[in-house]
Amino acid sequence: MILERIQKANDIKQVPFEELEILAEEIRDFLLQKISRTGGHLASNLGVVELTMAMHLCFQLPEDKMIWDVGHQSYTHKILTGRKDGFDDLRKYGGMSGFPKRKESDCDAFDTGHSSTSISAGIGYVKARELLKKDHAVISVIGDGSLTGGMAYEALNNASQLKSNFIIVLNDNNMSISENVGGMSSYLNGLRTAPVYTGLKKGVEHTLSRLPVAGERMVSQLKKTKSSIKQLLVPGMLFEDMGITYLGPVDGHNIRALCKAFQEAKKVDHAVLLHVITKKGKGYLPAERYPSLFHGTGPFDLATGKPLSGKNGKSYTELFGETMLELAKEEENLAAITAAMADGTGLVPFRKLYPERFFDVGIAEQHAVTFAAALAAGGVKPVFAVYSSFLQRGYDQVIHDVCLQDLPVCFCIDRAGLVGSDGETHQGIFDLSYLSHIPNMTVLSPKNGQELKDMIRFAVALNHPVAVRYPRGQAFMGYEEFHEPIVYGKSETIYEEEDIAIVSAGHMFETAAEVRRQLVEQRYHCSLINARFIKPFDEERIRELAKKHTFLVTIEENVKNGGFGQQVQSFVKAERLPMEVLVCALPDEYVEHGNVDILRREEGLSPETIVQKIISAYEE
Repeated sequence: MILERIQKANDIKQVPFEELEILAEEIRDFLLQKISRTGGHLASNLGVVELTMAMHLCFQLPEDKMIWDVGHQSYTHKILTGRKDGFDDLRKYGGMSGFPKRKESDCDAFDTGHSSTSISAGIGYVKARELLKKDHAVISVIGDGSLTGGMAYEALNNASQLKSNFIIVLNDNNMSISENVGGMSSYLNGLRTAPVYTGLKKGVEHTLSRLPVAGERMVSQLKKTKSSIKQLLVPGMLFEDMGITYLGPVDGHNIRALCKAFQEAKKVDHAVLLHVITKKGKGYLPAERYPSLFHGTGPFDLATGKPLSGKNGKSYTELFGETMLELAKEEENLAAITAAMADGTGLVPFRKLYPERFFDVGIAEQHAVTFAAALAAGGVKPVFAVYSSFLQRGYDQVIHDVCLQDLPVCFCIDRAGLVGSDGETHQGIFDLSYLSHIPNMTVLSPKNGQELKDMIRFAVALNHPVAVRYPRGQAFMGYEEFHEPIVYGKSETIYEEEDIAIVSAGHMFETAAEVRRQLVEQRYHCSLINARFIKPFDEERIRELAKKHTFLVTIEENVKNGGFGQQVQSFVKAERLPMEVLVCALPDEYVEHGNVDILRREEGLSPETIVQKIISAYEE
C-alpha cells in the first residue's frame, strides 16, 4: 500500500509519479473509512486530494507556508504530514482537530476555522519573510465560497502591492472546465511567466519611457492595447486589473497539470492567483450528488451514505425554520437573511416558499448585518439567522448600524454555547458577553423548543434590536406545562422554595432542572427560575429572591466574563442584597473540540460538578 510509505512531511516526494493516482485513490478510501466512523468534513476533503498532493510535491514543509482558508479541507494535508494515525480520534476530546492547528504540527502555518482569512494571513507571512530576509514560499488556499467574504477582497487589494512571490490558490468547485479556455490559458500562462517575456516587456517599457515627449504616451497606449487584448483572451482580468497575475483555470484533479502550474506560479515576482477547478465530494457518489449534506457529517453508512444515528426529535434549528414559515404567512413584510448557511440555519423551506423574501448574501456577515439594518429602516422586518461564532464577524455593524439607530433587526443565533467537534473556532460561548453590553439590544434565550417558537414571535413583534440565542442539536421539550406568556424583561418561576435559588440562562435549563433535582434529593430547599431575558434581566425578581434565599446560583453556557451571571452578581453587590452569588459558567479560555457532555464535565458545567460546587460553597 503506497499510503503506508507516507510517515512524515515530504515523504510524498519519494513516490514515483506513475503511482500518484493510486495514492490519491488510497487517500480517498482512507478518508471515507475513517470519516464514516468518526464524522467530520467529507465533501470538501474529497475534492482537494490531488490539489493537496501537488502542493506537497512542489513545496517543502515546514519551511514553505501553506495556509488553508477555513481549514476543514486540510485532512489530506494532515495525512501527508504524518498524522494519519490521528484519524481514529478525529474531533474527539483530546484527539486530532478537524482544522489546522499550529500547536498540533509545525506544518500547520496558521490556525483557521472561519472563512476568508487565508489571503490576509498569507500577506502577513510574505511581509515577515521580506523583513527577515528569508526565501520560503507562501501559499494561501481559498475557496470560491470564501471569496464572497469582504475580507478576502480587502486582502486582494493589499496583495496587489507585493513585490515578491505570493501564491493564492483559488479552489473553485462550482463550475466546469472549458477545454478551449483551458488550452488557451495554458499557453498564455507559460508565455506570461517566461523570463524572456517578462524581461522583454520590462525592457520595452523602459526604453520607450526614455523617449522625449511621446515616450510616456506610447507606453500608456501600449498598456491599454495589451489590456484590451487580454480581456478577450484571459478569464482572470478581475485579478489582473488589481495587479495580481492570473493563471488557469487548471484541472484540480490532474496532478501533472497542477505541478506544472505551481512551477509557473513560483516564477512570478509578485502576487499570483492560480485558479483550480475541483469537484466537491469527488470519488464518493453520495457526496458528489449532495455535497451540502456531506459538508460536515456525523458517522454514516459507507454503502448508502445514510447517517447511522436516527433522530429522536426536532432540532432547535428545525423549530426556528417552522416558526419562520408560520410568521411569513402572517407578516407580508417579513424577510429572512443568511450568510451562505440556508441549510445550516433551517431556512431552506423558507427559501422555497418565499424566494422573493429570502436573501443569501454569501459569506459576508458584516454586509448581512448592515443590509438587515437598511431593510428595517425601509419598513421590512428582517430576521438574520446566523451561527453564534459567525456573528462575531459583524460585531461593529451590530453596534453601529443596528443598535445605534435602534432598528428592529431580529438576530436568530444558532449554535450558541458549546457545539462540540468543530472546536475553538466554532464554540458559541461569547455571544451573551458581546451582545449584552450594547445599548438598545435585547437578548433572550429559551428553556425548550416551545419557548423558542414563542420567543421568535415575540422578537419579530418587538420594534427594537433583539437577539434570540439557541443551541445546536435536538430541542429539549421538557417542562412544557410551564408556559407563561412572555413579558418584556420578566423571568419565569418554575419552582419556588427558599434558601437556594437557581437562575438558568437559556438551554442550560435542562441541566439546571437536574441540578435542582439532585439538591432536593439531598434535602436542600431550592427554587428554580428560567431567566428568559439575558438583557435586560429581571432585576425585580432578583430582589424578591433575596427575601427568602441566601444563596443564588446562575447557570449559563457562555464565558463568565461579561456573561449573564456576572451581570447578576454585579447587580446583587450594587444593591447590597443579602445573598451570596455563585456563577456557573465557562472559564475565560477557548474550549477545544469534543463531545459536548464531556466538555461540560471538563469545564465544570455538568449537573454533578455544579451540584458539588453549590454544596461546597453553600456549606462554607
